[in-house]
Order: sequence, then C-alpha cells, then structure tokens
Amino acid sequence: MSKPARPVRPARVPADVAERERRVAAIVAVVRRIPRGRVTTYGSVAARAGLPRQARLVGKVLAGLPPNSGLPWQRVVAAGGRIAFPEGSPARERQVSRLRAEGVDAARGRVDLVRHGWGAPVGDLDQLLWSGE
Repeated sequence: MSKPARPVRPARVPADVAERERRVAAIVAVVRRIPRGRVTTYGSVAARAGLPRQARLVGKVLAGLPPNSGLPWQRVVAAGGRIAFPEGSPARERQVSRLRAEGVDAARGRVDLVRHGWGAPVGDLDQLLWSGE
C-alpha cells in the first residue's frame, strides 16, 4: 500500500517580497492620481503612499517602469520642483516635453510648484486646507 499524497500547498511569497510589492503598489496608486497639468515631488509621493522619507524608493520604482506603463511619471519632480534628470539627457527632454504638452512650464529645468503643484501630502493639514486642491 502506498502513502497518501501530500496536499499541494500554494507557494508562499516571502514577507520581504510581499512588502516590496505593497510599497510599489502604493507608489503607483499615488502617481496614477496626480492630475493632468499638476506635479508633485518624490517626497510627497512617498508621504502620500504611507512611506515617509522614502523619496529614493519612489525614484527607483519610477525608473523601473516599462516604457509603455501608461503611468504619468513625468508629473513627479525633485524637491523644489527641479527636473531630476541631467541636463541634455533624453529622459529630461522627454519629461519636459510631456509636461509642456500638459501646460506645465519646465523649460528652465524647474517647475513652479505654487502654480502647478498638486497640494501637500496627507498629514499637512494647513497646506491641504489652503492649497485649493
């Protein structure tokens, strides 16, 4: 008589992989909500995603997007409204061009966050109340 077959268990995703996927999904969800003609910073995306002080992670996630992702990555800029890509790089030209198509002036490598900003991260109540978002 043979032994009964063991039930097949579904493969478990390691906790660190599951946590990374959760963080990526949170970042993507925030970037997807940035309205056309508005920009926000890497730090603000991180804060809205529940990942304060993880702006670099936002940059890594956006850098790893496939070219046809459809995510409006161009709406995310560095602190102070700076375009993060080096001057003269194809990525910088692509971002500036896409922002220009949305009515956002970034010709000098900087976006006016007062004029084109997407408000404050959740948690900054004064900014949220008075930003007109």
